[in-house]
Amino acid sequence: QVQLVESGGGLVQPGGSLRLSCAASGFTFSKSVMSWYRQAPGKERELVASIGGSGSSTHYTDSVKGRFTISRDNANNMVYLQMNTLQPGDTAAYYCKAIMYDGNVYWGQGTQVTVSS
Repeated sequence: QVQLVESGGGLVQPGGSLRLSCAASGFTFSKSVMSWYRQAPGKERELVASIGGSGSSTHYTDSVKGRFTISRDNANNMVYLQMNTLQPGDTAAYYCKAIMYDGNVYWGQGTQVTVSS
């Protein structure tokens, strides 16, 4: 069955970095658009970044442009989110999302990122 397992979250000081990973299985990974979303307490889940199947097309929400980088490794069914210059406003649960070529959507269970001194 489809599985998306996030890892790499944690507590980091402002200005620090984290790298989130999402391990995918159970579907044709290279044909799927992969995205990272985040949800802070009391707020709606929002798109952070997305990447096309080949990895050549990426999209970022304005608040993370220049700080976050999404990438994927199709050989190992992995998608990453490198987060630099983290700010308290980046504190949220981060979720991996897969959109299949047939339109089905799957989510991971999330990993918590807390930016605090």
